[in-house]
Amino acid sequence: MKYEKLLERFLRYVRVDTQSDPESETIPSTEKQKNLGKMLVEELKQLGLEAEMDEYGYVYSKLPSNVENPYRIGLIAHMDTSPDVSGKDVNPQVHENYDGKDIELGKGVVIKVDENPDLKNKVGETIITTDGRTLLGADDKAGIAEIITAVEYLLQHPEIPRPEIKIAFTPDEEIGRGTIKFDLEKFSADFAYTVDGGALGEIEDETFSADAGKVKIKGVNVHPGYAKGKLVNSIKIASEIISRLPKDKLSPETTEGKEGYLHPTDIKGNVEYTEINFIFRAFEVEELKEIEKFLEKIIDEVRKEFPKAEINLEIKEQYRNMIYKLKEEPRVVDLAIRAAKEVGIEPKRTSIRGGTDGAMLSYKGLLTPNLFTGGHNFHSRKEWISLQDMERAVDLIVKLMELWAREKK
Repeated sequence: MKYEKLLERFLRYVRVDTQSDPESETIPSTEKQKNLGKMLVEELKQLGLEAEMDEYGYVYSKLPSNVENPYRIGLIAHMDTSPDVSGKDVNPQVHENYDGKDIELGKGVVIKVDENPDLKNKVGETIITTDGRTLLGADDKAGIAEIITAVEYLLQHPEIPRPEIKIAFTPDEEIGRGTIKFDLEKFSADFAYTVDGGALGEIEDETFSADAGKVKIKGVNVHPGYAKGKLVNSIKIASEIISRLPKDKLSPETTEGKEGYLHPTDIKGNVEYTEINFIFRAFEVEELKEIEKFLEKIIDEVRKEFPKAEINLEIKEQYRNMIYKLKEEPRVVDLAIRAAKEVGIEPKRTSIRGGTDGAMLSYKGLLTPNLFTGGHNFHSRKEWISLQDMERAVDLIVKLMELWAREKK
């Protein structure tokens, strides 16, 4: 095996619970993310690199260049896992010499081939899954393992030219806060790549534009025995708003490709006060604003039917489509495509129906497209990844660094 420690690293990382918490106001949102951060600092130091974790849980390191080269290239992955599914006590399962059949994980969870067409190309490979109780955490611990393995390989092969490589592992990406305390000055890269993508060969240079919304509903609570003409139930108002969302469009479950959506993510409350959290997603900002206006129209209609209630919608910007920034320097994506071809990977230039730290970093001045990890079914108990695809991700990183080392300003 070319990268003998890759699997061991990945299995070790996914066993560390790093789930982030959108309700937390701290940075990082959960202190347990630092447990993995400390492990990574020690591992990088064991490789002979300088490494540190700051008070916010960001891990920074660097690998010096071995040629005279003006470029400093960053590699970034995130440590946290999604709040959507438990990341505690992950018990990864290694399926060697995959036979091409459905994979039964336990707890009634089955990864079906007809729902995962990429599995048809993985016969004979090593597939890593969960045991059906939790997510796996390939998003993005696969990226972390691939970056560290690529760095180790470059150290072991000084004959391969490399630029100065900047390394960062971030907290809280899954809740949209991965770059809030990212120290661009300390990182000091010219360009960077997040290693946080999906299927083999995918190079992502376009993301959703994203906003978050919160609907606040204030009702009137009185004793239900004497409530006639007085009580205004905020829970019922919330359900009225939800019921008016389209059933056949504008939702994650009914859209694909470049179609945008609005999505209620959680609801909490009581008779007197209820909140609904929404996310808005569209590739074009103009479409994003139209989707937000659509929800505002629903709220206006409901407000007229419940005049004694107070209903307000607050919208906050999250991130914008990174393609607008990446067009400023085409080489950042072009070299990744070239690197893929040179190591025998068919590159697939794709759009992310989501966001990455790279989207936010690109708007902060650090152009950062996204490279594949090999993972599938992120944020799910059915998450899986091929070890061979992870190895190909390492191949891509190594070749990409070599190409940047040869690039002239």
